[in-house]
Order: sequence, then structure tokens, then C-alpha cells
Amino acid sequence: MPKDRLSGIESEFKRALSDIIRNDMKDPRVSVMTSVTRVDISRDLKYAKAYISVFDNEKMKKSTIETLTHAEHYIKNEIGARIRIRRLPEITFLLDSSIEYSNKISEILKKV
Repeated sequence: MPKDRLSGIESEFKRALSDIIRNDMKDPRVSVMTSVTRVDISRDLKYAKAYISVFDNEKMKKSTIETLTHAEHYIKNEIGARIRIRRLPEITFLLDSSIEYSNKISEILKKV
């Protein structure tokens, strides 16, 4: 699959996933401060890694990732209704702490 087509699919997938988490997931175990930072889809469209950033305490971070993993089937169905691709990949949700890391570095730099 051409790289630009795959990046377009990843972009649409990320947009749909963000919308589902923000507007459709009403589970209190999912933090309201959750965002999708990146989606990587394999070239054969079988697997997707969704990098999720949660700006909350450690307990809510773990709870959010566990809840999203448990709701993968629901999320896949919703994504399938929103974007047209031949095969819906299996989604793995990974906690992305890069935003918090960059905030910590910024705070250190401000002190210097």
C-alpha cells in the first residue's frame, strides 16, 4: 500500500477514534482529559496502535486504557460506520506520556 494512502487512513482513523472517545464513550472510567496523539496502522491493515494521552492521575490513566481495551469491539464497529475501509484493524491502546514529559521539560527549562 502506498505510504501516502496509509497515512490518510491513519489520519481518518485517528479523527474517528478521537470523536468516539470524546462524544460517544459515556463511561466514567474514561478520563475527560483523554486525547488520541497518534495512530499507527500496519501496511496490511490488520493491526493498529492507538497512542492515548491521559492528563490525569495514574489510577485514571490505567482505568482509561483498560476501559478502551475492553470496549475495542464497540469502538471498531463505530469506526467502521464512520470510515470506509475494507478491513478494520485490531486496535491496541497504548498510554502515551510524551505530552506530560514535554511539560515536565518545559517546567525545568523555566526554572533555569
